[in-house]
Amino acid sequence: MRGKAQTRRALRLVGVAGDRPLLPVIDLILRLLPFLVILAVVVLAAATPENVHVGPLLAVAPALSGLTQTAPRGPLITGGVAAVVSVALAALGQGRGGGEPYVTLVSVALVTTTAWLGVHVRMRQERTIEEVRSVAEAAQEVLLPQVPGTVGPLTVGVRYRAAAAEARIGGDLYEVVPTPFGIRVAIGDVRGKGLGAVRTAAAVLSAFREAAYEEPDLPGVARRLSASLERRLGENDEEFVTLILLGFPPEPACVDILNCGHPAPLLLRAAHAQALDPPTPTPPLGIVDLRRLDLPVLRVPLLPRDRLLLYTDGIIEARNPAGEFYPLPDRAPDSLPGVEDTLDRLEADVQRHVGRPLQDDAAMVLLEYTPMVARHDELRGARLSA
Repeated sequence: MRGKAQTRRALRLVGVAGDRPLLPVIDLILRLLPFLVILAVVVLAAATPENVHVGPLLAVAPALSGLTQTAPRGPLITGGVAAVVSVALAALGQGRGGGEPYVTLVSVALVTTTAWLGVHVRMRQERTIEEVRSVAEAAQEVLLPQVPGTVGPLTVGVRYRAAAAEARIGGDLYEVVPTPFGIRVAIGDVRGKGLGAVRTAAAVLSAFREAAYEEPDLPGVARRLSASLERRLGENDEEFVTLILLGFPPEPACVDILNCGHPAPLLLRAAHAQALDPPTPTPPLGIVDLRRLDLPVLRVPLLPRDRLLLYTDGIIEARNPAGEFYPLPDRAPDSLPGVEDTLDRLEADVQRHVGRPLQDDAAMVLLEYTPMVARHDELRGARLSA
């Protein structure tokens, strides 16, 4: 249910939700357009002299029907109506002589047949696209399964938009898993797009899901991921992965952050955004073997209701028509109570800033730290107010 709600929210943002009142009106106008053309030809025939031939314009109607109708019978019905009107106009004397009525009928028949075939071809292509989309969605479910809304003391929200909109999958990756060592979170970005980036993202996620359960600290997880990616890439030096690993130990109330060349997460506290930069820079996975490096971990104490916003560069590198990057640190703080509401606002804000579809994969993961004591106080307050 949560996944469907997120889908509906995304549809509203891009303007294709079914509850938009203008869409049914526009659809009705498109369906009636061929018949309006026929009516316009009839009116034009009544307003012009008999020697002015307007009958051939009737062939426009089935052509439009082939573009606007969703079933093959649409062009046939429109073509039949256009043929009847053509015969009626000829019987009334409009365009009589010179074989013009026969030319009109032949034109209407040819265009109707072409439109009928075009609808069949389009329906076959739509079925193929739908099958590809279904496979892509299944692949996305495997690659990026739905993250639970609550994991231990964390309330989790996710937004993801692939640059390849039809495929709905790309090179960004994220995961939240509970482990014996606490909750582990990963977010990353594979250099490049397409199937190669998807395969690399899948390899990194698969390695993370294993290492997160087996390695007692974040540097151990990162080294496992680095070794796995080195085997995956081989001699391909052109590909690498920026990555952030987060660890929430059972005690104390804090988060450990290991950043491998990824944009720094934002700590949202009291309507302020603080970038949690790493103590020293660490290169992305695939650049060097991380097993040879001392990997610094940043530990940040957490307060109840603190939020951590993780994101990929598709968000902060989104440009408006003037070429200005999206100012995420300025736009991220807010007073909205829910994680989902906050992500809805940010996603809509990014889209307004850009003014067109995003050109890169973009992902956001918002984590709100709510320890059990705070949740218990909330529930008790809700019962008292009820």
